[in-house]
Amino acid sequence: MLNRTDLRGRVPAPGQLRAVLPRAEVDVDAAVHQVRPVVEAVRDRGVEAAQEYTERFDKVLPTSVRVPAAELRRALGELDPAVREAVEESIARARVVHADQRREDVTTRVAEGGTVTERWVPVGRVGLYAPGGLAVYPSSVVMNVVPAQAAGVGSLVLCSPPQAEFGGLPHPTILAAAALLDVDEVWAVGGAQAVALLAYGGTDTDGTALDPVDMVTGPGNIYLTAAKRMLRGIIGIDSEAGPTEIAILADETADPVHVAADLISQAEHDTLAASVLVTTSPELADAVDAELARRVAGTKHSERVGEALRGKQSGTVLVSTVDDGLAVVDAYAAEHLEIQTADAAGVAARVRNAGAIFVGPYAPVSLGDYCAGSNHVLPTGGFARHSSGLSVQSFLKGIHVIDYSADALREVAGKVVALANAEDLPAHGEAVTARFPEGAA
Repeated sequence: MLNRTDLRGRVPAPGQLRAVLPRAEVDVDAAVHQVRPVVEAVRDRGVEAAQEYTERFDKVLPTSVRVPAAELRRALGELDPAVREAVEESIARARVVHADQRREDVTTRVAEGGTVTERWVPVGRVGLYAPGGLAVYPSSVVMNVVPAQAAGVGSLVLCSPPQAEFGGLPHPTILAAAALLDVDEVWAVGGAQAVALLAYGGTDTDGTALDPVDMVTGPGNIYLTAAKRMLRGIIGIDSEAGPTEIAILADETADPVHVAADLISQAEHDTLAASVLVTTSPELADAVDAELARRVAGTKHSERVGEALRGKQSGTVLVSTVDDGLAVVDAYAAEHLEIQTADAAGVAARVRNAGAIFVGPYAPVSLGDYCAGSNHVLPTGGFARHSSGLSVQSFLKGIHVIDYSADALREVAGKVVALANAEDLPAHGEAVTARFPEGAA
Protein backbone atom coordinates (compact mmCIF):
# COMPACT_ATOMS: atom_id res chain seq x y z
CA MET A 1 0.00 0.00 0.00
CA LEU A 2 2.91 2.35 0.62
CA ASN A 3 5.00 3.93 -2.10
CA ARG A 4 8.67 2.97 -1.85
CA THR A 5 11.85 4.98 -2.03
CA ASP A 6 15.01 2.86 -2.23
CA LEU A 7 18.04 4.56 -0.67
CA ARG A 8 20.04 1.40 -0.06
CA GLY A 9 23.71 1.95 -0.80
CA ARG A 10 23.31 5.71 -0.97
CA VAL A 11 22.09 8.43 1.35
CA PRO A 12 21.94 11.81 -0.41
CA ALA A 13 23.23 15.00 1.17
CA PRO A 14 20.74 16.63 3.57
CA GLY A 15 19.35 19.13 1.04
CA GLN A 16 18.75 16.42 -1.58
CA LEU A 17 17.43 14.02 1.05
CA ARG A 18 14.73 16.44 2.17
CA ALA A 19 13.62 16.76 -1.44
CA VAL A 20 13.13 13.03 -2.02
CA LEU A 21 11.37 12.16 1.24
CA PRO A 22 7.56 11.94 1.40
CA ARG A 23 5.92 15.14 2.58
CA ALA A 24 2.44 16.64 2.40
CA GLU A 25 2.13 19.71 0.18
CA VAL A 26 0.44 22.45 2.19
CA ASP A 27 0.27 25.95 0.70
CA VAL A 28 -0.25 28.18 3.72
CA ASP A 29 0.51 31.32 1.67
CA ALA A 30 -2.46 30.59 -0.60
CA ALA A 31 -4.65 30.09 2.46
CA VAL A 32 -3.48 33.44 3.88
CA HIS A 33 -4.94 35.10 0.79
CA GLN A 34 -8.24 33.32 1.46
CA VAL A 35 -8.45 34.15 5.17
CA ARG A 36 -7.34 37.79 4.89
CA PRO A 37 -10.92 39.07 4.33
CA VAL A 38 -12.09 37.08 7.36
CA VAL A 39 -9.37 38.45 9.62
CA GLU A 40 -9.87 42.03 8.43
CA ALA A 41 -13.64 41.82 8.87
CA VAL A 42 -13.29 40.59 12.44
CA ARG A 43 -10.71 43.30 13.12
CA ASP A 44 -13.13 45.96 11.87
CA ARG A 45 -16.49 44.58 13.03
CA GLY A 46 -15.65 42.20 15.86
CA VAL A 47 -18.22 39.65 16.98
CA GLU A 48 -20.71 40.61 14.27
CA ALA A 49 -18.27 39.52 11.57
CA ALA A 50 -17.14 36.46 13.50
CA GLN A 51 -20.75 35.33 13.82
CA GLU A 52 -21.38 35.85 10.11
CA TYR A 53 -18.44 33.64 9.19
CA THR A 54 -19.40 31.09 11.81
CA GLU A 55 -22.86 30.79 10.26
CA ARG A 56 -21.35 30.50 6.78
CA PHE A 57 -18.65 27.93 7.59
CA ASP A 58 -20.13 25.97 10.50
CA LYS A 59 -23.79 26.19 9.42
CA VAL A 60 -24.90 27.31 12.87
CA LEU A 61 -25.30 30.65 14.64
CA PRO A 62 -24.61 30.59 18.41
CA THR A 63 -26.66 33.04 20.46
CA SER A 64 -23.41 34.29 22.00
CA VAL A 65 -19.70 33.68 21.63
CA ARG A 66 -18.98 32.94 25.28
CA VAL A 67 -20.39 29.63 26.46
CA PRO A 68 -22.44 29.97 29.68
CA ALA A 69 -20.80 28.42 32.73
CA ALA A 70 -23.91 26.31 33.29
CA GLU A 71 -23.26 24.55 29.96
CA LEU A 72 -19.77 23.55 31.10
CA ARG A 73 -21.16 22.09 34.31
CA ARG A 74 -23.92 20.30 32.43
CA ALA A 75 -21.47 18.78 29.93
CA LEU A 76 -19.29 17.51 32.77
CA GLY A 77 -22.27 16.05 34.59
CA GLU A 78 -23.34 14.16 31.46
CA LEU A 79 -19.87 12.93 30.48
CA ASP A 80 -19.47 9.17 30.16
CA PRO A 81 -17.80 8.04 33.42
CA ALA A 82 -15.19 5.99 31.54
CA VAL A 83 -14.27 8.99 29.39
CA ARG A 84 -14.15 11.23 32.46
CA GLU A 85 -11.80 8.82 34.22
CA ALA A 86 -9.56 8.70 31.14
CA VAL A 87 -9.44 12.50 30.81
CA GLU A 88 -8.66 12.83 34.52
CA GLU A 89 -5.80 10.36 34.17
CA SER A 90 -4.48 12.24 31.14
CA ILE A 91 -4.61 15.49 33.12
CA ALA A 92 -2.86 13.97 36.13
CA ARG A 93 0.01 12.51 34.10
CA ALA A 94 0.46 15.68 32.05
CA ARG A 95 0.57 17.77 35.23
CA VAL A 96 3.31 15.58 36.71
CA VAL A 97 5.49 15.94 33.62
CA HIS A 98 4.87 19.64 33.04
CA ALA A 99 5.41 20.57 36.69
CA ASP A 100 9.04 19.52 36.29
CA GLN A 101 9.45 21.96 33.39
CA ARG A 102 9.06 25.06 35.56
CA ARG A 103 12.04 27.41 35.49
CA GLU A 104 13.67 29.22 38.36
CA ASP A 105 14.96 32.79 38.20
CA VAL A 106 18.77 32.86 38.01
CA THR A 107 21.01 35.75 39.10
CA THR A 108 24.56 35.94 37.76
CA ARG A 109 27.17 38.22 39.33
CA VAL A 110 29.12 39.59 36.38
CA ALA A 111 31.32 41.90 38.48
CA GLU A 112 31.46 43.31 41.99
CA GLY A 113 28.24 45.33 42.23
CA GLY A 114 26.95 44.17 38.82
CA THR A 115 24.35 41.45 38.34
CA VAL A 116 22.10 40.16 35.59
CA THR A 117 19.01 38.22 36.60
CA GLU A 118 16.96 36.16 34.17
CA ARG A 119 13.41 36.41 35.44
CA TRP A 120 10.75 34.10 34.02
CA VAL A 121 7.33 35.71 33.63
CA PRO A 122 4.23 33.95 32.25
CA VAL A 123 2.33 35.37 29.31
CA GLY A 124 -0.61 37.36 30.66
CA ARG A 125 -3.54 35.98 28.65
CA VAL A 126 -3.58 33.03 26.25
CA GLY A 127 -6.10 31.71 23.74
CA LEU A 128 -6.12 27.93 23.39
CA TYR A 129 -7.66 26.22 20.36
CA ALA A 130 -9.31 22.80 20.26
CA PRO A 131 -10.30 21.63 16.75
CA GLY A 132 -13.77 20.32 15.96
CA GLY A 133 -13.65 19.01 12.41
CA LEU A 134 -13.31 15.33 11.50
CA ALA A 135 -12.81 14.37 15.13
CA VAL A 136 -13.27 15.70 18.66
CA TYR A 137 -10.11 16.43 20.62
CA PRO A 138 -10.53 16.74 24.40
CA SER A 139 -6.91 15.60 24.52
CA SER A 140 -5.90 18.85 22.80
CA VAL A 141 -7.65 20.77 25.57
CA VAL A 142 -5.52 18.93 28.11
CA MET A 143 -2.29 19.41 26.16
CA ASN A 144 -2.79 23.16 25.80
CA VAL A 145 -4.21 23.99 29.20
CA VAL A 146 -1.89 21.99 31.46
CA PRO A 147 1.42 23.63 30.44
CA ALA A 148 -0.18 27.08 30.43
CA GLN A 149 -1.45 26.56 33.97
CA ALA A 150 1.90 25.12 35.09
CA ALA A 151 3.60 28.23 33.70
CA GLY A 152 1.31 30.44 35.76
CA VAL A 153 -0.70 32.02 32.96
CA GLY A 154 -3.36 34.04 34.77
CA SER A 155 -6.06 34.20 32.10
CA LEU A 156 -7.06 31.42 29.69
CA VAL A 157 -9.76 31.28 27.04
CA LEU A 158 -10.54 28.12 25.12
CA CYS A 159 -11.94 28.34 21.58
CA SER A 160 -13.64 25.48 19.78
CA PRO A 161 -16.02 25.52 16.81
CA PRO A 162 -19.77 25.49 17.50
CA GLN A 163 -21.64 22.37 16.45
CA ALA A 164 -25.10 22.45 14.89
CA GLU A 165 -25.75 19.06 16.46
CA PHE A 166 -25.30 20.59 19.93
CA GLY A 167 -27.29 23.78 19.50
CA GLY A 168 -24.40 26.03 18.54
CA LEU A 169 -22.15 24.96 21.42
CA PRO A 170 -18.76 23.27 21.06
CA HIS A 171 -18.80 19.51 21.42
CA PRO A 172 -19.85 18.59 24.99
CA THR A 173 -16.70 16.50 25.52
CA ILE A 174 -14.63 19.64 24.86
CA LEU A 175 -16.75 21.57 27.36
CA ALA A 176 -16.42 18.79 29.94
CA ALA A 177 -12.63 18.72 29.53
CA ALA A 178 -12.54 22.49 30.08
CA ALA A 179 -14.58 22.07 33.26
CA LEU A 180 -12.26 19.35 34.55
CA LEU A 181 -9.34 21.73 34.02
CA ASP A 182 -11.10 24.65 35.75
CA VAL A 183 -11.21 26.70 32.54
CA ASP A 184 -14.39 28.75 32.80
CA GLU A 185 -14.01 30.95 29.71
CA VAL A 186 -14.90 29.09 26.51
CA TRP A 187 -15.77 30.71 23.18
CA ALA A 188 -17.93 28.99 20.57
CA VAL A 189 -15.97 30.10 17.53
CA GLY A 190 -13.60 28.28 15.20
CA GLY A 191 -11.19 28.64 12.31
CA ALA A 192 -9.66 31.88 11.11
CA GLN A 193 -12.40 33.96 12.72
CA ALA A 194 -11.49 32.46 16.11
CA VAL A 195 -7.84 33.49 15.79
CA ALA A 196 -8.85 36.98 14.66
CA LEU A 197 -11.30 37.41 17.53
CA LEU A 198 -8.68 36.22 19.99
CA ALA A 199 -6.20 38.71 18.56
CA TYR A 200 -8.48 41.75 18.45
CA GLY A 201 -11.14 41.01 21.04
CA GLY A 202 -14.66 42.38 20.84
CA THR A 203 -18.02 42.71 22.54
CA ASP A 204 -20.29 39.68 22.80
CA THR A 205 -23.92 39.74 21.75
CA ASP A 206 -24.98 40.37 25.37
CA GLY A 207 -22.56 43.28 25.81
CA THR A 208 -19.89 41.25 27.65
CA ALA A 209 -16.30 42.19 26.81
CA LEU A 210 -14.25 39.54 25.02
CA ASP A 211 -10.73 40.58 25.89
CA PRO A 212 -7.91 40.03 23.36
CA VAL A 213 -5.09 37.62 24.18
CA ASP A 214 -1.32 37.87 23.99
CA MET A 215 -0.74 34.43 22.51
CA VAL A 216 -2.64 31.69 20.64
CA THR A 217 -1.73 28.01 20.78
CA GLY A 218 -3.23 24.79 19.50
CA PRO A 219 -3.60 22.83 16.27
CA GLY A 220 -6.16 23.37 13.54
CA ASN A 221 -6.73 23.22 9.80
CA ILE A 222 -4.81 25.15 7.16
CA TYR A 223 -7.09 28.20 7.46
CA LEU A 224 -6.48 28.49 11.18
CA THR A 225 -2.75 28.08 10.50
CA ALA A 226 -2.90 30.82 7.86
CA ALA A 227 -4.63 33.16 10.30
CA LYS A 228 -1.91 32.48 12.89
CA ARG A 229 0.74 33.31 10.29
CA MET A 230 -1.06 36.50 9.28
CA LEU A 231 -1.55 37.70 12.87
CA ARG A 232 1.85 36.72 14.22
CA GLY A 233 3.30 39.83 15.79
CA ILE A 234 -0.07 41.07 16.99
CA ILE A 235 -0.19 37.80 18.94
CA GLY A 236 2.43 35.23 19.74
CA ILE A 237 1.85 31.73 18.36
CA ASP A 238 3.17 28.30 19.23
CA SER A 239 3.77 27.06 15.69
CA GLU A 240 2.20 26.64 12.27
CA ALA A 241 0.82 23.15 12.67
CA GLY A 242 0.36 21.15 9.48
CA PRO A 243 -1.04 17.65 8.88
CA THR A 244 0.04 15.06 11.43
CA GLU A 245 3.06 12.84 10.78
CA ILE A 246 4.47 9.58 12.02
CA ALA A 247 7.83 8.14 11.01
CA ILE A 248 8.92 4.70 12.19
CA LEU A 249 12.57 3.65 12.09
CA ALA A 250 12.53 -0.15 12.17
CA ASP A 251 14.80 -3.09 11.49
CA GLU A 252 14.15 -6.81 11.11
CA THR A 253 13.33 -7.14 14.83
CA ALA A 254 10.17 -5.01 14.52
CA ASP A 255 6.73 -6.61 14.61
CA PRO A 256 4.89 -5.77 11.35
CA VAL A 257 1.57 -5.84 13.21
CA HIS A 258 2.76 -3.08 15.54
CA VAL A 259 4.21 -1.04 12.69
CA ALA A 260 1.09 -1.29 10.53
CA ALA A 261 -1.24 -0.48 13.41
CA ASP A 262 0.79 2.62 14.28
CA LEU A 263 0.94 3.86 10.69
CA ILE A 264 -2.84 3.51 10.46
CA SER A 265 -3.38 5.31 13.76
CA GLN A 266 -1.96 8.55 12.38
CA ALA A 267 -3.51 8.12 8.91
CA GLU A 268 -6.87 8.07 10.71
CA HIS A 269 -6.56 11.82 11.45
CA ASP A 270 -6.73 13.26 7.95
CA THR A 271 -6.36 12.36 4.29
CA LEU A 272 -3.19 14.51 4.31
CA ALA A 273 -1.71 12.70 7.34
CA ALA A 274 1.76 11.31 6.67
CA SER A 275 2.76 7.76 7.60
CA VAL A 276 6.40 6.94 6.80
CA LEU A 277 8.31 3.73 7.44
CA VAL A 278 12.13 3.83 7.30
CA THR A 279 13.57 0.34 7.43
CA THR A 280 16.65 -1.75 6.78
CA SER A 281 14.47 -4.79 6.06
CA PRO A 282 12.66 -5.32 2.74
CA GLU A 283 11.01 -8.34 4.34
CA LEU A 284 9.54 -6.14 7.06
CA ALA A 285 8.35 -3.66 4.44
CA ASP A 286 6.55 -6.45 2.58
CA ALA A 287 4.99 -7.78 5.77
CA VAL A 288 3.83 -4.30 6.77
CA ASP A 289 2.20 -3.80 3.36
CA ALA A 290 0.35 -7.09 3.75
CA GLU A 291 -0.77 -6.16 7.26
CA LEU A 292 -1.90 -2.73 6.08
CA ALA A 293 -4.03 -4.27 3.36
CA ARG A 294 -5.73 -6.45 5.96
CA ARG A 295 -6.15 -3.81 8.65
CA VAL A 296 -7.21 -0.84 6.54
CA ALA A 297 -10.19 -2.74 5.19
CA GLY A 298 -11.43 -3.39 8.71
CA THR A 299 -10.83 -0.01 10.34
CA LYS A 300 -13.70 2.41 10.95
CA HIS A 301 -12.34 5.25 8.81
CA SER A 302 -10.95 2.99 6.10
CA GLU A 303 -11.57 5.40 3.21
CA ARG A 304 -9.77 8.27 4.95
CA VAL A 305 -6.93 6.00 6.10
CA GLY A 306 -6.47 4.45 2.67
CA GLU A 307 -6.28 7.84 0.97
CA ALA A 308 -3.67 9.04 3.46
CA LEU A 309 -1.53 5.93 3.07
CA ARG A 310 -1.68 6.10 -0.73
CA GLY A 311 -0.84 9.79 -0.79
CA LYS A 312 2.56 11.17 -1.79
CA GLN A 313 3.12 12.21 1.84
CA SER A 314 3.29 8.56 2.95
CA GLY A 315 5.66 5.79 1.99
CA THR A 316 8.41 3.33 2.84
CA VAL A 317 12.08 4.29 2.63
CA LEU A 318 14.54 1.40 2.35
CA VAL A 319 18.03 1.97 3.79
CA SER A 320 21.12 -0.21 4.17
CA THR A 321 21.88 0.38 7.83
CA VAL A 322 20.33 1.83 10.97
CA ASP A 323 22.90 4.65 10.75
CA ASP A 324 21.56 5.50 7.30
CA GLY A 325 18.05 5.32 8.74
CA LEU A 326 19.02 7.84 11.41
CA ALA A 327 20.25 10.21 8.70
CA VAL A 328 16.90 9.85 6.94
CA VAL A 329 14.72 10.43 10.01
CA ASP A 330 16.85 13.41 11.08
CA ALA A 331 16.36 14.94 7.64
CA TYR A 332 12.63 14.21 7.80
CA ALA A 333 12.31 15.62 11.36
CA ALA A 334 9.00 13.94 12.11
CA GLU A 335 6.35 15.22 14.45
CA HIS A 336 6.20 11.72 15.96
CA LEU A 337 9.12 9.30 15.59
CA GLU A 338 8.96 5.68 16.72
CA ILE A 339 12.14 3.62 17.13
CA GLN A 340 11.44 -0.09 16.68
CA THR A 341 14.93 -1.56 16.37
CA ALA A 342 17.34 -3.64 18.38
CA ASP A 343 18.73 -1.40 21.15
CA ALA A 344 15.90 1.04 20.56
CA ALA A 345 16.93 3.24 23.50
CA GLY A 346 20.48 3.56 22.20
CA VAL A 347 19.25 4.42 18.71
CA ALA A 348 16.72 6.92 20.09
CA ALA A 349 19.48 8.68 22.03
CA ARG A 350 21.21 9.49 18.73
CA VAL A 351 18.18 11.19 17.14
CA ARG A 352 18.55 14.96 16.79
CA ASN A 353 15.35 16.00 15.02
CA ALA A 354 11.89 14.93 16.15
CA GLY A 355 8.92 16.46 17.91
CA ALA A 356 8.66 13.45 20.22
CA ILE A 357 10.43 10.07 20.21
CA PHE A 358 8.66 6.83 21.15
CA VAL A 359 11.07 4.08 22.17
CA GLY A 360 10.52 0.40 21.62
CA PRO A 361 7.49 -1.81 20.91
CA TYR A 362 5.39 -0.63 23.86
CA ALA A 363 5.46 3.13 23.31
CA PRO A 364 3.08 3.78 20.40
CA VAL A 365 2.29 7.33 19.36
CA SER A 366 -1.28 6.96 20.59
CA LEU A 367 0.10 6.61 24.13
CA GLY A 368 1.63 10.08 23.72
CA ASP A 369 -1.60 11.39 22.25
CA TYR A 370 -3.43 10.67 25.48
CA CYS A 371 -1.76 9.29 28.58
CA ALA A 372 2.06 9.25 28.43
CA GLY A 373 2.26 12.58 30.24
CA SER A 374 4.13 14.16 27.35
CA ASN A 375 2.64 16.89 25.17
CA HIS A 376 1.13 16.07 21.79
CA VAL A 377 1.16 19.60 20.35
CA LEU A 378 4.31 19.11 18.29
CA PRO A 379 6.14 20.67 15.31
CA THR A 380 5.20 19.32 11.87
CA GLY A 381 6.46 19.77 8.31
CA GLY A 382 10.14 19.40 9.27
CA PHE A 383 9.93 22.20 11.86
CA ALA A 384 11.36 19.79 14.45
CA ARG A 385 14.78 20.63 12.97
CA HIS A 386 14.56 23.96 14.81
CA SER A 387 11.45 23.99 17.02
CA SER A 388 10.09 22.19 20.07
CA GLY A 389 6.67 20.97 21.05
CA LEU A 390 4.38 22.84 23.40
CA SER A 391 5.68 23.01 26.96
CA VAL A 392 5.72 25.21 30.03
CA GLN A 393 8.52 27.22 28.38
CA SER A 394 6.16 28.09 25.53
CA PHE A 395 4.19 30.26 27.95
CA LEU A 396 7.13 31.93 29.70
CA LYS A 397 9.08 35.06 28.78
CA GLY A 398 12.65 35.44 29.93
CA ILE A 399 13.34 39.01 31.07
CA HIS A 400 16.89 40.15 31.86
CA VAL A 401 17.09 42.45 34.88
CA ILE A 402 20.35 44.43 34.95
CA ASP A 403 21.46 45.92 38.27
CA TYR A 404 24.84 47.74 38.37
CA SER A 405 26.29 50.00 41.04
CA ALA A 406 28.20 53.20 40.20
CA ASP A 407 31.53 51.47 40.78
CA ALA A 408 30.58 48.53 38.59
CA LEU A 409 29.52 50.83 35.73
CA ARG A 410 32.65 52.99 36.15
CA GLU A 411 34.82 49.87 35.86
CA VAL A 412 33.48 49.01 32.40
CA ALA A 413 32.72 52.55 31.14
CA GLY A 414 35.78 52.80 28.93
CA LYS A 415 34.92 49.61 27.10
CA VAL A 416 31.33 50.73 26.55
CA VAL A 417 32.64 54.00 25.07
CA ALA A 418 35.13 52.15 22.85
CA LEU A 419 32.43 49.87 21.43
CA ALA A 420 29.98 52.76 20.99
CA ASN A 421 32.57 54.73 19.02
CA ALA A 422 33.46 51.66 16.94
CA GLU A 423 29.79 51.47 15.91
CA ASP A 424 29.67 55.23 15.30
CA LEU A 425 27.09 55.66 18.04
CA PRO A 426 28.89 58.17 20.30
CA ALA A 427 25.74 59.10 22.20
CA HIS A 428 25.67 55.57 23.55
CA GLY A 429 29.03 56.19 25.18
CA GLU A 430 27.97 59.64 26.38
CA ALA A 431 25.02 58.04 28.19
CA VAL A 432 27.66 56.38 30.36
CA THR A 433 30.19 59.20 30.76
CA ALA A 434 27.39 61.65 31.63
CA ARG A 435 27.04 59.76 34.90
CA PHE A 436 30.66 60.54 35.81
CA PRO A 437 31.27 64.27 35.35
CA GLU A 438 34.52 63.87 37.22
CA GLY A 439 35.63 61.31 34.65
CA ALA A 440 35.50 57.55 34.78
CA ALA A 441 38.56 55.62 35.82
